Amino acid sequence: RARAATLLMLALPGSAYVYQGEELGLPEVVDLPEDVLADPIWERSGHTVRGRDGARVPIPWERGGPSLGFGTDEPWLPQPATWAELSVEAQEGVEGSTLETYRSALLLRRRLLRTPGMEWLDSPPDSLMFRRDAIGGGSVVCAVNLGPEAVAVPAYDEILLSSDPLDGDVLPPDTAAWLRVT
Repeated sequence: RARAATLLMLALPGSAYVYQGEELGLPEVVDLPEDVLADPIWERSGHTVRGRDGARVPIPWERGGPSLGFGTDEPWLPQPATWAELSVEAQEGVEGSTLETYRSALLLRRRLLRTPGMEWLDSPPDSLMFRRDAIGGGSVVCAVNLGPEAVAVPAYDEILLSSDPLDGDVLPPDTAAWLRVT
């Protein structure tokens, strides 16, 4: 679902912002021990508001090491053990990983989607579909299924990218796809 939301956001015209760790699918760490909390709001609130530390845990670059490759020493905030399999090393080159989905989407966005306009398309209930002119001709349709049932996608020439595999011309629930149309 998060990858589908990413494809929707990156298909829209205008600026796109990626928050640190988002490209790896890192969740916010909500269970940091109180003794490591350093955000000033923790002290100012009398230890009632945990602050932003859960979103500032160092990014995992490798599967191992004291800071999962962020440095050579222990990190200033502890990284969850589960982050080893979300590291850059674990996701790099793995088709369908969150990292490779971001890389592909950002590359396609730069190559094809630098035109400002977009056109909303008629779409089934619980879905969004729009078209953008592509650099070099043709267009790209972004189709997003937000509902619990599969929906049909418009005719297309090529699937450029999808957050999950399409089933023929059907977009599964919680899935987005970028489709080339000539």
